[in-house]
Amino acid sequence: MTYSIAAKCPRTGMFGAAVTTSSIAVGSRCAYARAGVGAVLTQHRTDPRLGPRGLDFLEQGLPAQAVIDRLTAGVTAIGWRQLAVVDREGNTATFHGDRITSVHSAHSGAGCIAAGNIIRSTEVTRAMVAAFEADPQLQLAERLVRAMEAGYAAGGELRQIKSAALLVVERESFPLVDLRVDYDPQPLVQLRWLWEIYEPQMRLYVERAVNPDAVPGPA
Repeated sequence: MTYSIAAKCPRTGMFGAAVTTSSIAVGSRCAYARAGVGAVLTQHRTDPRLGPRGLDFLEQGLPAQAVIDRLTAGVTAIGWRQLAVVDREGNTATFHGDRITSVHSAHSGAGCIAAGNIIRSTEVTRAMVAAFEADPQLQLAERLVRAMEAGYAAGGELRQIKSAALLVVERESFPLVDLRVDYDPQPLVQLRWLWEIYEPQMRLYVERAVNPDAVPGPA
């Protein structure tokens, strides 16, 4: 009951992910990214421990498929999980557990991987990749949001989606973008609204953290 996308922007080196689902607070469980390292998606009876563990493997220099192999080898209940990984070179890999009986799929593109389960058709993830690849000059966050909107337009999941999240990392240990809609009847509409509000201020928040003396405004 989740569909998502993870990606690397070759132009900027940013990594990011976006996700939506029919349950509450998806952003706290499913999407993980680390600057200069990569991104990991963990979903379908989600085990949030797999996200940070996957990032640690990526930071050790393992490629995407090797990370999937490490995350799935000998793990109890791995048959319930769906995973996707983007490594620092932009290579991708995915895993679908053998206990996922719903319609599920993954499609990869240039530096991106989209994955979904309990979706209406495999066209959902295909449409997400096509939307992401359509305009590489756009900001990574915008491309991720467009991918999510395309997945929804292609049929989305079987139940009403209720939460969504957008995560982008660049150079710092903290995210460049970390926006979450935890419970809403139209979470992708709300995510679009949040991103359009946040985008003009995005760099300001980074500057306040790393170089506060250079930021104009009240002390």
